[in-house]
Amino acid sequence: MTVEKKQLTKKDLVKVFLHSMAIMCSWNYERQMNMGYMYGMAPVLDRLYADNEEEKKRAYQRHMEFYNCTPQMTPFIMGLTASMEEENANSNGDYDTESISMIKTSLMGPFAGIGDSFFQGTIRIITFGIGLSFAKQGSILGPILAVGLFMIPSLLASYYGTFLGYKSGKTYLAKLYEEGLMDRVMQFASIVGLAVVGGMVASMVDITTPLKFAAGGAKLGIQKMLDQIFPKLLPFGITLGIYYLIKRKINTNFLLIGIIVVGIILGALGIL
Repeated sequence: MTVEKKQLTKKDLVKVFLHSMAIMCSWNYERQMNMGYMYGMAPVLDRLYADNEEEKKRAYQRHMEFYNCTPQMTPFIMGLTASMEEENANSNGDYDTESISMIKTSLMGPFAGIGDSFFQGTIRIITFGIGLSFAKQGSILGPILAVGLFMIPSLLASYYGTFLGYKSGKTYLAKLYEEGLMDRVMQFASIVGLAVVGGMVASMVDITTPLKFAAGGAKLGIQKMLDQIFPKLLPFGITLGIYYLIKRKINTNFLLIGIIVVGIILGALGIL
């Protein structure tokens, strides 16, 4: 009996594009854009795993992992992971699903750098500058032009990025598997992913201590000494501690409340 190969259609990818526009609507402090990403992938997952409820649950869980990237660049990654999910759905269980998460993690950092520089740092400044010139004259065209001109390149990049990501995945991932290079790609992706996460810890977790101690008649700052020995040591250590507690299945709501309470207490005592 021949099993019919599952194939995504243009309609499915259009749904991915439409869903991707809501990616910032459920932004959260724990995993940031993860729910929006999963919502964007939902049409694909529902189509590919319609006859396999357990695999669909695993796929939904897979796309609920941490995700953060420029919204306009995200549809490309969604299209790419859609092609990987399609391969997985047709693989009879021998597809390495960890590669899907690795690809997402390795791409979101570089794509965020490109997307933020282009859309937020360039296009937004230009379009809102045009709108501002009209607004200063009291014209209603000010906010309309600011938002409208920014939306045009954003929607074009998102729409065509969805299809480009899907086609790229179909072409290059298949070639990598045929040539036996996928293991090397996954190793590279995991290294880049770890580097991205490490960079996020250094840039997004800001913890310092004002403590000083007397030595030879002078006061030396502990933070200055730590920075000379191991820059960002406190953020690194506390991040590892929180990661350990998460691995121990400690409820994240309790962790967030605990961080706030402990932070307030240590701040009041002048320790942090």
